[in-house]
Amino acid sequence: MSVPLYKKPFKLSNIFNGQDIDKQDVGASISQYIELIIFTRYGEHRFKPDFGCEIWDLDFELIISESMWEEKLRQSLLRSITHYEKRIYDVNIDVHIKEVNKFYPLRNVSEIKKKVEIVVSGKMQQTGENYVFTTSLFLSPLSA
Repeated sequence: MSVPLYKKPFKLSNIFNGQDIDKQDVGASISQYIELIIFTRYGEHRFKPDFGCEIWDLDFELIISESMWEEKLRQSLLRSITHYEKRIYDVNIDVHIKEVNKFYPLRNVSEIKKKVEIVVSGKMQQTGENYVFTTSLFLSPLSA
């Protein structure tokens, strides 16, 4: 019998009304766990200080070489995902930085932000199916 995978955040109203908690499939569960790894800073988890990734340390670092920055983040994510997410294998990670320029005509202000696109691919242990997770994050907003 397989262990149920619960959808987060939990709807406590369901529990108080005697209903079951919403469940999700293994792919969605893996995606939520990878998001947790991305959004956790090293040392934030008291009992697993190496859980998380380096993006929070790299966020305010002056980016001299985008390719070196991308590779540092890619290696950090690869270490954490292969160590902590055992439900996927043959993990491949792509990280790309893009500059996004948004102009607000009413305020006559232009904002330049760095957008990091992360793609995690691999195969699911249970079924051997291909697995792909993508997300984008904005870093260090600049305005002029």
